[in-house]
Amino acid sequence: MATNTSRTKTSRATQKELEALSPFEIKNELIALAEEHMHKTSSIMLNAGRGNPNWIAAAPREAFFTFGTFALAECRKDMDVSGGMAGIVQDKSGIAKRFESFLSANKSAPGIDLLKQTYEYGMEQHQFDADAWVREMVEACIGFNYPVPDRMLAHIEPIVHDYLIQEMCAGKAPKGKYDIFAVEGGTAAMCYIFDSLMQNLLIKRGDKIALLVPTFTPYIEIPELDRYSFEVVKIIANTTAENGFHTWQYPDDEIDKLKDPDIKIAFVINPSNPPSTAIRPRALKHIVDIVNKDNPGLMVITDDVYGTFVPGFVSLMSVLPYNTLTVYSFSKYFGCTGWRLGAIALHQKNIYDDKIAALPDAAKKELHKRYETMTLHPEKLKFIDRMVADSRQVALNHTAGLSLPQQFQMMLFASFCLLDKKNTYKKLTQDLVHKRLKLLWEGIGIDIIPDSMRAGYYSEIDVMVGAEHFYGNELAQWLKDNFEPVDVLFRLAEKTSIVLLNGGGFAGPEWSIRVSLANLPTKSYGVIGKNIRKILMEYVQEWQDSKKSNS
Repeated sequence: MATNTSRTKTSRATQKELEALSPFEIKNELIALAEEHMHKTSSIMLNAGRGNPNWIAAAPREAFFTFGTFALAECRKDMDVSGGMAGIVQDKSGIAKRFESFLSANKSAPGIDLLKQTYEYGMEQHQFDADAWVREMVEACIGFNYPVPDRMLAHIEPIVHDYLIQEMCAGKAPKGKYDIFAVEGGTAAMCYIFDSLMQNLLIKRGDKIALLVPTFTPYIEIPELDRYSFEVVKIIANTTAENGFHTWQYPDDEIDKLKDPDIKIAFVINPSNPPSTAIRPRALKHIVDIVNKDNPGLMVITDDVYGTFVPGFVSLMSVLPYNTLTVYSFSKYFGCTGWRLGAIALHQKNIYDDKIAALPDAAKKELHKRYETMTLHPEKLKFIDRMVADSRQVALNHTAGLSLPQQFQMMLFASFCLLDKKNTYKKLTQDLVHKRLKLLWEGIGIDIIPDSMRAGYYSEIDVMVGAEHFYGNELAQWLKDNFEPVDVLFRLAEKTSIVLLNGGGFAGPEWSIRVSLANLPTKSYGVIGKNIRKILMEYVQEWQDSKKSNS
């Protein structure tokens, strides 16, 4: 029998019950335990459970606030009443010249260079009318109007488009353009996409879908809701290196599951969460070949929020533009989770519009009625514009759209990177997470294998793989027989005040744990690694003690 000297306060039965919860709900239990240990000792709680980064992109924010002074001055030109009331900019004539004067008079202001270069970029790269361009920036910064167009402002959309091509397509755009819907972060994008797919009869309750796993929990939980009740086929990233440790890629036999024409949609996070690894080029090509040859009707939803952490990242939106709808969030790369900035991108020639056009007459009639208050020709309404309407229950489409200040800040984040020709900011973020990754695994005592596809925003550590690698199947089986997979998380919380998430909750290996490399001071990751090793060695000691007691 195993000894009880290191058992957690939380019983195995309770742990088993908690495993049914989302990792983010289990986290609340772990935080309570970690806080209790922290109060009893001199330790500091290290919560590496969430992906909120502890850095921000400063220059685009400086530009936002500096431009605000110009924008307010423009509003006061229309009306300036004692007591704090100003007007809104009515006339755009001459506003560009006044902005140029503002730039010249404030050369040392924070963010002024980015504002100047962004202004020039719009005119040089997109031939914007100068007055219309500045007028839209003022309107967006101040937010004195509804979003018009509701999907995204006319001058802001092309700049965000350029950014997505640069970062998601390695700067090599497919032929044609993408339409972009500015949304309240990646989570809003998920809700809108699932809803509009159903509303537009592109998928129905009980249909078969594919999930590339491990994956972010909402992609696991939403399909299980009664409204959807999808039949889920898991495409598992189960490749390993020579040492037995995961490389988190999708082998051919797993990708081959997509050949099934009954699979309507494939949901992808690329780079993955939590393994934080991009799909290798060979696997991307295999997916493209399957769609082209075996399942041309497959719709692909790819969530590429971590793509900027992989040098030369290539999204499915680049290699499979007709079939792919892309979700991108600005939150992680720019440290702006509180801004709620995201985008849905869809190529102007796409399978979603074509599928709607090919619906039976009865279905077309149903959809005509849904959208008939918006347009005289609902059948011509693009799927991405249907998403905009659906996001406001159609009836409130006239007030749809992301708030204008959010769109303005999004545009400044995009232009900041477009103008950063040396990729200075990108190198800073990539170097930071990889330094933390190195410290984590050094603390655990395992050499991490270099991988050009690794984003490094998270690290997923499979305890069972480590047990088998260093001690063989006997220890691995002993762990399975005596503990729940989440036991290691409870030990870490109770004994070291460290909070991590369970990888099993992300449809990853049951005995894996997820460490966010984004949200704590860099030196903390060496501490986390050492404490993970300490807890793992507790198991080894208990196992060895149990062998002695049974001999």
